[in-house]
This record gives sequence, C-alpha cells and structure tokens, in this order.
Amino acid sequence: MCSMNLSNGIESTLPSLLGQGILMIAISVMMLFTNVWLALIYIIAMPVTLIGLRVIAVRTKREFAKANRQLGKMNSLVSDTYSNHTVVKAYGRVDEKEAEFDSLNREFESLFVRSRFTSGFMRPFSDMMAKISYILLCLTGGMMLISGTLTLGQFTAFLFYGNMIGVPISELSVAFNNFQDSLSSAARVYEFLDEDEEPQEQPKTRLIPEKVRGEVSFENVRFGYTPEKTLMENVSFTAKPGYTMAIVGPSGAGKTTLINLLMRFYDIQGGSIRLDGVDIRELSKHELRGAFGMVLQETWIFDGTIAENIAFGKPGASREEVVRAAKLAYCDGFIDRLPKGYDTYISAENSALSAGEKQLLSIARAIIADPKVLILDEATSQVDTKTEEVITRAMQEMMVNRTSFIIAHRLYTIRNADRIIFMKDGDIKEVGSHEELLKKHGYYAAMYASGISAE
Repeated sequence: MCSMNLSNGIESTLPSLLGQGILMIAISVMMLFTNVWLALIYIIAMPVTLIGLRVIAVRTKREFAKANRQLGKMNSLVSDTYSNHTVVKAYGRVDEKEAEFDSLNREFESLFVRSRFTSGFMRPFSDMMAKISYILLCLTGGMMLISGTLTLGQFTAFLFYGNMIGVPISELSVAFNNFQDSLSSAARVYEFLDEDEEPQEQPKTRLIPEKVRGEVSFENVRFGYTPEKTLMENVSFTAKPGYTMAIVGPSGAGKTTLINLLMRFYDIQGGSIRLDGVDIRELSKHELRGAFGMVLQETWIFDGTIAENIAFGKPGASREEVVRAAKLAYCDGFIDRLPKGYDTYISAENSALSAGEKQLLSIARAIIADPKVLILDEATSQVDTKTEEVITRAMQEMMVNRTSFIIAHRLYTIRNADRIIFMKDGDIKEVGSHEELLKKHGYYAAMYASGISAE
C-alpha cells in the first residue's frame, strides 16, 4: 500500500506540483511586467499562503503517517490470518481474529478521518488567501484607476491574471495535500530500505572450492544474541573431513544456532570457527556459504519447472546433471509420473508434490551443488516412516566423502554417526559415538532410552 501511494505521488502528484508551480511563476512574471505595485499584493500574499500551507502540511504528514502505520498493522493481520486460516479455524480463533481486525479497523477509521480532516484545510485556506488578494487587487486597482496612475487595460489585465493565478494556487494545495500522503508512505518505505545490510567484506583469504577438504573446528567459541546474555561459552569440537556429526538435544539447546554460526548468519563474540584451518571470518560470506549444502526441515520450492528447482543448486547445470542428481536423490520415480516430467511446472502455493517429494527435490538440489560440507536440519521430521526411509537412503548416499552435520529429530537415525554432540542450554554436554554415549549413562543415554525426540 505504501509503495502504491509513493508510486501515485511520483507519477501524478509530482508532475501536477511542477506544472502548476511553473504556471504560477509565469503569471507572477506577467503581473510584474504589467504593474509592479499591484503585483506586490500577490508577492506578499504568496509567502503568507505558503507558510500557512506549511503549518497545515506538518500536521497533515504526521496524521497520514499514523494512519499508514495502522494500515500496515491491518494488512499484516489479514495476511497472517489468511495464510494460516486452517490453524485459526482449527483452534476456534475466528471470532477473536475478527474482533481484533474490527478494533484495528475502527482505530484506522479514526486516524484516516483525522488525517483527511486536517488535510481538508489546505484548499479552503489557499482559496481564502486567493480571494483576499483578489479583493485587495480590486480595491487598490480601482483607486489607482481613479487617480489616473493605472490604465483601464492594465486594470482589466490584472483582473484576468488575478483570476488565473487562483487556479494554480488551488491546484497546488490539492496536489500538496496528496503529496503529504506520498511522503508519509515514502518514509515507511525508506525506513525498510535503510535497514543495515550485511557489510561487503574484503576477504583476507580466498576459498578455492576444489581444494576444500571439509575439516571444521570450533575453538572456545563464545556467542550471545545480545551482548548482555551469553548463549554459548567455550564451545569446542572438531569434525574431520568426511565425518558425520550429529547434533542432538532438547528444544532451545542451541543446535540451530551452532549451524547459523558455522554459516556466518551470525558472528561469534569470542574464539574461532575454522574451515580447513582458516578462520571463517577471513573468508567472504559468499565463498564460505558456497562450500556448504543445506537440506532444511522446511522445504523451499519456487515457481518454475522441476528441472529449474533442482538446477538452482548449480546455475547453468546441464539436463544430464539434473537427471543424475534426481536419480541419486530417488526423485526420478515420481518425476517420471508427472505430466511433463522434468518440465512440469510447480510452485510453493500450488504443487501436486507431497511433503516427502519436495524434500527429495531439496536433496537433489544439494547433490547437484556438490558441497564439501553438508548440513541436514531435521530433514525427515515432517514425513511418514516409508518416505523417511527413502529420504534417509538418499541422504546417506549424499553424505559419502562429505563432512556432514545432522540436527537429529529421531535419535535412531543418527546411530551410525561418527560423533554425536549432545547440547543443552547452549553448551556441549557430551561428545562421542552412539555406543560410547550409551555407556556413559548420561544425557544422551537418558534421552535415547526415554524415546524423547531431539527437536
């Protein structure tokens, strides 16, 4: 909505402001050439008019900004409720959401009326000043005409100019009024655009993908989302090239945070994270992330063909590479059953694929990228047992000769991992193989025995 208001302001309101402004200046110049003393009436009246419009505009802009913020809240509520309408209905929250919308709508109505009421003073004020100037022009011009200092032709011309200049002043007030709405919308747009982006870094070390071995080490890593609260303290472990590292623990233990630090979605406050012995802060984020492949719990499908979705992992990939990746991920079976095979069009909102089939596509996308380090974030948590077996088989083949990090949802799926890291409250409590941790009778053994999923 804000972008639409801004677009309208640029396309229609701004040209009107410029056009009427130029016309007003042209008429003023003609007045000066006709008679300087009568022109002074409008020259003095114009600043007074502009000052008055400025005072009204400041208040109007403030009211428009409040109304636009309220409209943003309404749009957000409508979007969230519509996209999650099944959950809203399932929990019987329809009436509550309707009441919340009604409350926001009433407040928006109040702010909208107030903003329009304030902006409504602009045209009457400019018209009043134009009429006052015109009356003064008639009185002064009439006296000058009687005294003989002004000819009838000049007086008639000034009356004509006085009528003409009232039109651009009125139109300017309307355009200026509409422009305030555009300015308040622009403020919201630029508030978003001015958010800090990831800084462009100058890497100290270049990463050569062909030479990446995949050794990952955390050395006394310290991290907190806020400086006041530390989540991790002195976290250390090493994943040798080709190792499978499983990360387990209760919700909120810091499993996903560990992966986010590895990918440099956040930077650590202390210690170091190294890839093949190189501190990842010495690498550019683009090159670092290019060495990783990810298969997440939430599958991501974009509008395009099956082949395009798989080839997203490797821009410019040939059809042969796409087919090979699909076969390795066990996608070829269901792809061949689709109407157009690899050229079947799919989208996130409207797709004939099941959750498991989408996950297999995500695995094929990771396979074609051929990463040296693989991250699997609860990739089988939303599928049935049979589909999980297929996905697990595809992942096991994909993990061959790759360093892999698995955030485990079901503990029995990571029994063959080279190392299992048990995390709790941001700290690593235990590290070892499945058999070693069971013999310790510690955190991992208790969770495995009780059958609690490591979400």
